[in-house]
Amino acid sequence: MATWANLSLQDSASPLMEQLTFFHDHTLMILIMITALVSYLLATLFFNSNINRYLLDGQTIEVIWTILPAVTLIFIALPSLRLLYLLDEVSSPSITLKTIGHQWYWSYEYSDFLQVEFDSYMIPYNEMNTDGFRLLDVDNRTVLPMNTQVRILVTATDVLHSWTVPALGVKVDATPGRLNQTSFFMNRPGLFFGQCSEICGANHSFMPIVIESVPTSTFINWISSASEA
Repeated sequence: MATWANLSLQDSASPLMEQLTFFHDHTLMILIMITALVSYLLATLFFNSNINRYLLDGQTIEVIWTILPAVTLIFIALPSLRLLYLLDEVSSPSITLKTIGHQWYWSYEYSDFLQVEFDSYMIPYNEMNTDGFRLLDVDNRTVLPMNTQVRILVTATDVLHSWTVPALGVKVDATPGRLNQTSFFMNRPGLFFGQCSEICGANHSFMPIVIESVPTSTFINWISSASEA
């Protein structure tokens, strides 16, 4: 989860987030090299005015600064397009979870298991236990099995919301009257926190998301007890 003064991305909990992290590092290295090269050229031109006459009319330098950015963009575009297609792929999900955005809470439906559904509200600070997470914990966590392909359907009842869990690399717009879908695969157990990432009103900052990744046997026990309740 995110912590204070954390400058990097959260630790990934899904293969897609791992790929997003790799792409971020790849692009950042290219940006660092471009910044260093441009800074060196600017400093050279500033302190050595004799070079300026070669830049006023030079076919060679014009060819270089046209081809070099084009090649650089190819090294960024190809991994980006590959990742976009991977993020849109939904392949044989084992479980379907439907989440509905409201002002200002989320509701969830496990339609594969006898209509198990519940609302998920943020726990107020004055009602929170000492081991709770301020502004992030909820009264009903979304329990899902690890090492399982999960499809999520996202919609809203009132205004635009956005269901976002950074550790899973998931960000889906919740649009009234429309069902959006994506999928993810959690490769380790844990608690993964997210928030609404669309400015949806006065309490936009107070509708967090908590995904609890558990082993399959634990999930089966949980869903069985929830179905009976």
